[in-house]
This record gives sequence, structure tokens and C-alpha cells, in this order.
Amino acid sequence: QAARVADGSLDLAVCWVRRDDLDSRGLNSRLIGADRLYAVSAGHDADEVRARDIVVLLDDDVTAWSSWNAYAEQLVRDTGARAAHISDGGITGPAFFDHVRRSRRPILNSPKSQTTPLPPELVAHPVVDPKVYWTWSLVWRRSEVRPAVLNTVDALTDGIGDLGIHEPDAWLPDDDPYKP
Repeated sequence: QAARVADGSLDLAVCWVRRDDLDSRGLNSRLIGADRLYAVSAGHDADEVRARDIVVLLDDDVTAWSSWNAYAEQLVRDTGARAAHISDGGITGPAFFDHVRRSRRPILNSPKSQTTPLPPELVAHPVVDPKVYWTWSLVWRRSEVRPAVLNTVDALTDGIGDLGIHEPDAWLPDDDPYKP
């Protein structure tokens, strides 16, 4: 979506973006949302799980999952979580649940599946040490001067706050535009 804003086919977009993406594409961003990611496992015990004890799926489809893979690879490096490479699109949906059922460790969910109900035999675990966040940015061109676009940016982002991403135990990738 950031590329579409940069090329002018969109005026605004909501997406995950890195500082380098903003700089190289001539874009501005503002925080519009943040998802605290959780891990999913089989069972009924919803205790917290440390980031180093989870599995993070990386999909071989680097076109569809490039942002997720970049995020996930840094999370693995920074926390000691385990990476599992898949080729079935199982970052979300029924294939994700199949990976969870086969795994001995909880698997980190994707921000694209935050609202998908879990099957009854699976449970969500808060991830701690650190708390893992995915940020959503509203992006627009730095050269934008039209009041309608700029006023829309203000209206959509006014009063958002930090959504927990600046807590001492929060994790964001190094190149996240909101990481201090």
C-alpha cells in the first residue's frame, strides 16, 4: 500500500511500514493503530508465554508476506523465538490453525488474524518478555498539499496516543517509525 501512495494511485493508506520505506518513497506516517500480538496453542491454559518460547512462522511466498517476514525475522533475532518456514500460506486462516495443532510450542499470530475466532481446542496466550506489537500507520506523500488529504490525516489520527508501544517492556522492530 505504501508503494501505491508513493506512485500516486492512492492518497492515503493504512499499512505496516518501516522508516526506510518512508524515506525511500517520500512518505510521511502517523500511528493509527497497534496490535499486541499473542501466541496460540492447543489446550485451554491461557497463561502468559515468553517471546523466546514461541514459534514465528515465515512464509516462502515473499511477495505476499514480505512485510510479515521482515518483521518476524527481526523478532526471532531479538528475542530468541524460533522461526518455522512454511510454504502453504498458513500465516492466517485454517492452515495457521493446523500449524498450531501440530506444534509443541505456541505460535505467534499475525496482525491479519487478530479478529478471527479461535477454534475451541486452541487458546491465546499473552506474549511477554517482551510484549510484541505490530503498528499500523496512516501514510501519505510528503509533497501532499491538498487540504482535504491533510485534514483527513489529522481527523483519523487525532487523539490516538501511544497504544502501549512505548511501555518499557514493549517490542517494536528497530526500523519501526514509532520506536524511540
